[in-house]
Amino acid sequence: MSKKRRMFEIDVPEMGDIDVEKTPERIVRRGPMAAAISENASSLRDRKAAEDSIREENDKLAAEFVRMKREGLITDRIPLGDVVTERLLRDRKSGEDDELDELKLSIREVGLSNPIRVEARADGRYELIQGMRRLMAFRALRVDTGDAEFATIPAGIVPTEALTETSYRRMVDENMVRKDISFAEMATLARRYAADLSNDCADVSDAVTTLFRSASYTKRSYIRAFADLLVRLEKVLKYPQDIPRNVGVELKRLLDRDEGLAARVSQALQAEPDRDAPREVVILRSFVEPKDLPTGKAASKPAVRRQAKTTFQVPLATGVAKCSASQGRLELRDDRDFSAIDRAKLEQAIASFYAALEN
Repeated sequence: MSKKRRMFEIDVPEMGDIDVEKTPERIVRRGPMAAAISENASSLRDRKAAEDSIREENDKLAAEFVRMKREGLITDRIPLGDVVTERLLRDRKSGEDDELDELKLSIREVGLSNPIRVEARADGRYELIQGMRRLMAFRALRVDTGDAEFATIPAGIVPTEALTETSYRRMVDENMVRKDISFAEMATLARRYAADLSNDCADVSDAVTTLFRSASYTKRSYIRAFADLLVRLEKVLKYPQDIPRNVGVELKRLLDRDEGLAARVSQALQAEPDRDAPREVVILRSFVEPKDLPTGKAASKPAVRRQAKTTFQVPLATGVAKCSASQGRLELRDDRDFSAIDRAKLEQAIASFYAALEN
């Protein structure tokens, strides 16, 4: 039998010539649908990463906004009619504020540089904590001008404090820097605070400690002295806010030593029912400094009533002149150096000024 002839000649390499560690590269071919799905998944991952980054940034900004608002660092304009003064007792004396016109003029010309501070109430209104004069000025400007600009007022808004004491402290600490606040006004506030049962305050002394914690020990002792003075003479005093510190403190000390002094002071004050503030101080001072005690007819003669100080501003081409007028005195203030003006020119200007007053 003959051998069959091979149809194909195939050279099979020897096994030792084959690199078994290497395999031929595999070419992966994806269809259009698979490519689209892959690209869409990648796009979704990128979009989610971007959204997560934006959400994280927004959360940080929201947390910062809440923190600043809680601390009263966010200022907004709020309706003037929504600001109330119901929660806190005030230490301001009643009557006209002689310097309110200056504040009103300043607000009209340059705006309100220091916003008021309020607490947001549950009913949507705002309790005033700091800025009574600024609020009064805005209310007056709204009435005087009818301008919609004064229908709202810039305010720093904070949540209502759980402790009323904290709100009082904020109000008191700002008022402590006022030049016109009297010891009688501060003492009156302490008495009212102690009388309010919701404040859980033992007595007036405790109220002074709570409200005026930022004040010095000496100043707190003066406030306590005036509080006691008002208790003893409140029914006969008409102008307690005008009593000088030294007169009030010394009179209180003398009242402690002399039980009958309160009756004598009351009698002296009631003897002059038409007295004004300066005369009342003279009467009180006479008990503190006996050498100044009026005698004879002078004792019943009322002192000459002083004119109230009037302050105003006059617009000039170069700025504003601040003017202050009182009995026998007129002050003019602006940025110019009056000493550098020729004397003859000054004399002529003053003569023209008096001539204009006479016309």
